[in-house]
Amino acid sequence: MSDYLDDLRLAHVLADAADAQTMERFKALDLKVETKPDMTPVTEADKAAEELIRSSLRRARPRDAVLGEEYGSEGSGPRRWVIDPIDGTKNYVRGVPVWATLISLMVRGEGGDEPVIGLVSAPALGRRWWAAKGAGAFTGRSLSSAHRMHVSQVNRISDASFGYSSLTGWEERGKLPGFLELSQDCWRTRGYGDFWPYMMIAEGSVDICAEPELSLWDMAANAVIVQEAGGRFTGLDGRPGPHSGDAAASNGLLHDELLGYLNG
Repeated sequence: MSDYLDDLRLAHVLADAADAQTMERFKALDLKVETKPDMTPVTEADKAAEELIRSSLRRARPRDAVLGEEYGSEGSGPRRWVIDPIDGTKNYVRGVPVWATLISLMVRGEGGDEPVIGLVSAPALGRRWWAAKGAGAFTGRSLSSAHRMHVSQVNRISDASFGYSSLTGWEERGKLPGFLELSQDCWRTRGYGDFWPYMMIAEGSVDICAEPELSLWDMAANAVIVQEAGGRFTGLDGRPGPHSGDAAASNGLLHDELLGYLNG
C-alpha cells in the first residue's frame, strides 16, 4: 500500500475545485488572454486555477513547497507540489477540449526529487487519471469509481502507435531525421498533444510518445502515472523521471528502440 494515499485524496479535492473553475470559463466569449514573455498564451483561468490550488495547499499542507507554471516557486523542504493549472492552454483558448490540470507531489530522496503522486484531470473530456507510488495507476471519475490501467504489450516498432504534440522543436534539437524515420517505421502516428498521449500509454492504447522541450510541470504527473501503469518515462537522454527538459515515454518494451531513433 502506498504511503501517499492521503496526498492522493487531497489531489482529487484540488482537481475537483480546479475543474469547476476552469470549466466555468471554458468557451467564455469574454475570456481574457495574455501573452507571456516566452510568447505562449496564458488566460485568466490558468491564473485563477493555480491561485485556487495554491491557496488550498497553504491550508492543507502548509509545510510543503509549491512550484507552478504561472506563479513560480514558493517554500522549501523535501515535499513539493508541482502544478500546471491548464496543460494545453492553446486548446483551451480555441475551444478544443483537450486540456487538463496536472497535479503532482514530488518527494526528495537519495536520487533527487521523485514524483510520488500524479493526477491529470481533463474535465472537458470527462476524464481523469491518477497514480500513487507503489499503488498502481487508475482512471475514472473518482477514487471510488475507477479501474486500474496497464500499458500495452506491443513489442515491435512496426506495430506501435506513436503519439506526439507537433513537429515543432525537433529540427532545432537536430533530431528531426530520427523523428521522421520513426514516424515512417511505426504502425501509426497521431499528434494528440500535451498530456493525452502519456495517459493513453498508461491505458495501453498508445505505445510510444516523445517531446523535445518540456518543463517540470508538464511532466511530473505524467511520469508517475506512466511508471505505475508499467511503462517507462525518461528524458531523451535516457535519464529516468521528468528532469531532462524533454520526454520519452513507452510501454517499456519499446523504450530503448524509441531512444535509438530519436538519438540516432
